[in-house]
Amino acid sequence: MQGTLKTYWQKRLERLKETLIANAFEAHLADDLAEAKRVVLEDIVPKIGASSITYGDSQTCIRAGIFDALRNDPQLTFIDLFDGQERTMDQWLALARPALLADLFITGTNAITETGALVNLDMVGNRVGGITFGPKTVIILVGRNKVVTDLDAAMQRVKHFAAPANAVRLNKKTPCAKTAQCMDCSSAERICRMWSIVERSFPKERIKVVLINEDLGL
Repeated sequence: MQGTLKTYWQKRLERLKETLIANAFEAHLADDLAEAKRVVLEDIVPKIGASSITYGDSQTCIRAGIFDALRNDPQLTFIDLFDGQERTMDQWLALARPALLADLFITGTNAITETGALVNLDMVGNRVGGITFGPKTVIILVGRNKVVTDLDAAMQRVKHFAAPANAVRLNKKTPCAKTAQCMDCSSAERICRMWSIVERSFPKERIKVVLINEDLGL
């Protein structure tokens, strides 16, 4: 059964890769998370020549060990917005704003459509901001479970699965963290605030997408 699913998804991801390339993205296909890490660290990062790197909160990237590898590179300035240190929001924003000028931004995505659009929803906006503008290069890791048919399906996935699940993960005091479904709340800790839809990369190949033939992240 696993072999059948791998082959099924391989075919779908190959089509999506070609669609992304046609949409001016650079696209890579990895069989699993270990290969995705190798693609990022050996095939992409050395060619970029980045001296400063930051990232968006991505469980897929964390699980891959990409941040740990880059954090320990003495040639790189690693701007860590999620290092566990206690900061006020003003202190965090003071660190996050200049991070948008890093050479390289690495993150995941909430959903990707079969037409090659990246769909994301943020609370603060540092992740959608980094994807759309600022860093010279963006690398996005995408598990096969994030693939949906179109924009309507993407927004449905984000609002009714990814956002409530992340609210639970982050221990937010929101209705969806209690009910596991979107309540379109007005909570001060609501994480659904800023959408971004990226249908084409500009400049060409600024955004580099690594499609992974595994179910990963939320």
